[in-house]
Amino acid sequence: MAQFVNAKDDLVKEAIDGLLACSGGTLARLDGYPHIKVVYRSDWDRSRVALISGGGSGHEPAHAGFVGPGMLTAAVCGEVFASPSVDAVLAGILAVTGEAGCLLIVKNYTGDRLNFGLAVERARALGRNVEMVVVDDDIALPDLPQPRGVAGTLFVHKIAGALAEAGKPLDEVAAAARRVIANVASIGKSLDTCTVPGSPKESRIPAGKAELGLGIHGEPGVQQVDFSNASEAMGIVLDKLRPHVTSTPCVALVNNLGSTTPLEMSVLSHGLAEAGIATHVIGPAPMMTSLDMHGFSVSVLPVDDTEMAALQMPVPMAAWPGLNTLDAVTVTPLPDGLTPIAPIASKNDKVRATIEHVSDLLMAAEATLNELDAKSGDGDTGSTLATAARALKGSLDRMPLADLTQLFPALGNELSQTMGGSSGVILAIYFNAAGDACANGAPVEQALREGLQRVSDVGGAKVGDRTMIDALSPALESLSGGLAVAAAAARAGADATADIHRAKAGRAAYVPSENLKGHNDPGAEAVALVFEGLAASLER
Repeated sequence: MAQFVNAKDDLVKEAIDGLLACSGGTLARLDGYPHIKVVYRSDWDRSRVALISGGGSGHEPAHAGFVGPGMLTAAVCGEVFASPSVDAVLAGILAVTGEAGCLLIVKNYTGDRLNFGLAVERARALGRNVEMVVVDDDIALPDLPQPRGVAGTLFVHKIAGALAEAGKPLDEVAAAARRVIANVASIGKSLDTCTVPGSPKESRIPAGKAELGLGIHGEPGVQQVDFSNASEAMGIVLDKLRPHVTSTPCVALVNNLGSTTPLEMSVLSHGLAEAGIATHVIGPAPMMTSLDMHGFSVSVLPVDDTEMAALQMPVPMAAWPGLNTLDAVTVTPLPDGLTPIAPIASKNDKVRATIEHVSDLLMAAEATLNELDAKSGDGDTGSTLATAARALKGSLDRMPLADLTQLFPALGNELSQTMGGSSGVILAIYFNAAGDACANGAPVEQALREGLQRVSDVGGAKVGDRTMIDALSPALESLSGGLAVAAAAARAGADATADIHRAKAGRAAYVPSENLKGHNDPGAEAVALVFEGLAASLER
């Protein structure tokens, strides 16, 4: 798998220097490359308790992204998923610890415990006042003697960091950190493992499965479970966490493990909000990642007033998303003038049958048009038209079928709401303009042509630009000769688009000409299919 890296051995060093270069001078590092990689606050004056965390890289923005006022004083970075050395940790302690002392926040992994623990002993031998806490918030493996430290570590950073920033003594800061550790619980879930730079990607999780409780270094989870949708995935995670929510208020930290899209994270957060397990939320955001893992984790912490105030304290680091309440969705009425006046329904069996027939034609052509669109777009033209057709059939009972001056704009309004994308807007413009023309006394054929002219004026497309207009325009021009003649003109226009190798409008304008050669424009093809279907129905 291709990745935006240079030499594997330089990955972490270059990433740290990139972070520092973009920090506006708020961060600095010790001159210890390659073995000592310590990021610290450039404004630090040692007058308050220092907070140090760290571990292997690959969890960005943790830990260096949380170095700043109100959180960490320094982060000690190892190579990807590898604990930093004793010397690196000791260098960090010595660089930032003054008389107020230092608290080390360590995730519960053997390498981190050993290296940070030995560095603490050496720092104490040098006269430094240092305490260490170990975070073990992962509840995925309940029988594990030493649970792993995962994203719940960030609660410790934030609460202890707020107290340290306020000038509290080391014993109070450490005690607060231990209270958080005793109460926080976390678990993760993923659809895929991560890709370690320079190593082949492990394909451990098959399609249709998700792994529950996997570690932030890609370690296997407690079990693989069936995956169907986001709601069920979040529900399983929250069921595991619910016994740990022993009081309210409770804060949930919703963490992106790396490559889960913001859209997916918002859907997952919707599941969290509906479950009612928490009163407040941090995220969703990537905070403690596992490289490019396609997964998420949730951490829960019942808090007291002091802890809530600490979590509410703003910090300037961009990586920290802040704390918000989990509220019911606010919904307000649409503004006046946006909702169209509902037309008075009327009956016309012939018009109804025609609209139903056109709708059926578009629904039947869904797969064909999608396949055609996949060659020049994103493969959804058929689905878009079929969705609109189904909605249109369902709306006919409230349509003014006996009055074209009202029917055309009603069709436009319906399609603009149900069709989506540019197609819905184009057809809304088309039918509204045709309705205006009818209201001004134009016959139907002329009204339809005027609607098309309005579309061309607004959208900029014309015959030859490889759009639906290439089929619709000749069909409407030929309509006076009957539907069979119009259908033949539409078919000729649609087929001609296969020889137009550079689109000048629509989504296909962004597609290389090689993708367009020999393939009809899907919009033009849809128009041709409709006219052909209507003509065939009259012959029966």
